Amino acid sequence: MMGGGGGQRRSWRRVEAALNRAFADSAAGRYFKIDARDTSFTKELRAGAATFLTMVYIISVNAAILTDSGGPCTVGDCTPLPSRNSSAAGPGPECKFDGNPGYQRCLERTKNDLVVATAAAAVVGSFAMGAVANLPLALAPGMGANAYFAYDMVGFHGSGGVPYETALAAVFLEGCIFLALSLLGLRSRLARLIPRPIRLASAAGIGLFLAFTGLQAQVGVGLVGPSPSTLVTLAACSRTDPTTGDCLGGTLQSPTFWLGAAGFLLSAMCLTRNVKGGTISGIVFVTVVSWIRGTAVTAFPDTEHGNANFDYFKKIVDFHVIQTTAGRISFTGFSRKEVWLAVATLLYVDVLDTTGSMCSMAEYGGFADGEGGFEGEYRAFAVDASATIVGAALGTTTVTTYIESTAGLREGGRTGVTAIAVAVLFAGSLFFSPLLTNVPPWAVGPSLVLVGAMMMRVAREVEWAEAKEAVPAFLTMILMPLTYSIAYGIIAGVGTHIVLHLFDGVAAVHAWVSSFRKKTNHKADGDQITATEQNIAQTV
Repeated sequence: MMGGGGGQRRSWRRVEAALNRAFADSAAGRYFKIDARDTSFTKELRAGAATFLTMVYIISVNAAILTDSGGPCTVGDCTPLPSRNSSAAGPGPECKFDGNPGYQRCLERTKNDLVVATAAAAVVGSFAMGAVANLPLALAPGMGANAYFAYDMVGFHGSGGVPYETALAAVFLEGCIFLALSLLGLRSRLARLIPRPIRLASAAGIGLFLAFTGLQAQVGVGLVGPSPSTLVTLAACSRTDPTTGDCLGGTLQSPTFWLGAAGFLLSAMCLTRNVKGGTISGIVFVTVVSWIRGTAVTAFPDTEHGNANFDYFKKIVDFHVIQTTAGRISFTGFSRKEVWLAVATLLYVDVLDTTGSMCSMAEYGGFADGEGGFEGEYRAFAVDASATIVGAALGTTTVTTYIESTAGLREGGRTGVTAIAVAVLFAGSLFFSPLLTNVPPWAVGPSLVLVGAMMMRVAREVEWAEAKEAVPAFLTMILMPLTYSIAYGIIAGVGTHIVLHLFDGVAAVHAWVSSFRKKTNHKADGDQITATEQNIAQTV
C-alpha cells in the first residue's frame, strides 16, 4: 500500500511537472512571465485559492454592512399596518425601524443583490488586475469605505444626509477622479513621495493590522476583546455582550477559539514543513468541522438566524440576479456640501489605503524596484480605479486591492494567474454562495495572523539604528493596528519623517547661503584689491 501510494505521488508529480512546463512554454505562460518570475502554473492556482479563502468573508460582510444603509428601500416598500399607523397617507418613516414586514422583505432582497454585486465586483477587478497588470493582487469592495458609506453617508436605514443613489454617484465620481490621477501618472508619483522607510514599515504595519483583525471576534478567533479600562484585553469568552462585545463568561472558554487555534497550529506546522497549500489546510479543516450541527463550534446554532443560515446552506447551489441595486446612480443631490465632502473623504482614503497597500505588497512580493515603484504599477493603478467605477454601477462601494493578497504571495503567487484564479473562484461563488458565505470567522482569523507574521520580515530592512528612519517607521507600524487605519499610520509616518528631516533641510539652506555669501565677499574683496593695484600702477 505504501509503495502504491508513493508511486501515485510520483506519478502526480510527473503530471504536474509536465502541465507546468507546457503552460510555461505556451503563449499564455510567456505573457504572464512564468519562468521569468520563477513560478509555476499549479503554484499560482494554489496562491489564488489561498487569497480567495482569506477574503471570501467580504461577500457576506460587505452585503450585511451595506444592507444596514437600507439600500434602495424606502417608506414606499413598507406594508400598511393600521394597528401601528392610522395615517391615511400610509406608513410613516418609523416603519423603516420597527420591523415592518414589507421593509424587511426589501432589505432581504437588497442583501441578496449586494452579495452578487460584491462577488461580481471582485470578479471584474481581480480578473483585470491579473490579465492587464499581470500582478497577483486581488480586488473586492473594501472594508472601511463600506462602513463610512452605510453609517455616515446614507445612515442606518437611510437616516443619514445622503440618499443611497446619490452616495453611489459619489463613489462613482471618486472612482473617475482616481482613474484620471492614475492615467496621468500622478498616483504613482504620489506613491514615490512616500519615503522608503515608511513603505517598508507600511508592509510590517499592515501585517500587524491583519493579525490584530484575525485575533478579534468579527473576522477572527476572538482572542482579543474590548476592555473599559485598558481598551483591549484577553477574551475568547464563553459568552459576550452582542452589543458591546464585553466578556460575560470566563476568558479562554470559547470553543470556537480553540478550534481556530487548532487550525492555526495546523497551518503553521504545514508552513514550517514547507507543505504546499499550508495556509489553506487550516481554513478548510476549521470550516468543515464548523459545518457540523449540534456541536459547540457549529456555524449553525439552533437559533432563528442559525436555522435560516443552515436552510440557505443546504441549497449548496443558488444563483441570484441583481434586481434593485444595479444602475441606481443619481447625481441629483450634488448641490449639497455633504456629497462633496463624501467624495473628498472617499478619495483621501482610497489614495492612502490602496496606494500604500499596493506598494507594500509589491515590496513584500519582491516586485518593487527600490525607488517606490513596481513592475506593472501604471496598469495596476488604472485597474484599481476602474474597478471602483464598476462596483458603483453594481451598487456597492469602493473596490480596492486587498491586503489579504499577501496570503497568495506567501504561497508563491507572483503573476496575474493568481489574480485570475481568484476571479474564477469568486465567479464560482456566484453559484455556490450558500457554502462560501458560511466560512466562519474563526476559520479565517488564523490565516490572517500567519500572514501578518510573514509580513514582518521586511521590517529588518529599516535602519533602526538611525533615529530619523526608526521613529517614523515605528509610528507607521504601531498606529495602523492601534487606530485601525492604514491611512492614519501612513500619515503619522510621513508627517514625522518630514519634521525630523526639516532641520536637515534648514541646515542645508543655511550652509548654502553662508557659502554663497563667502564667495560673494571673496569676489568683492578680490575686485577691490585689483582696483587698488590698478590705481597704484597708474600713480607710478
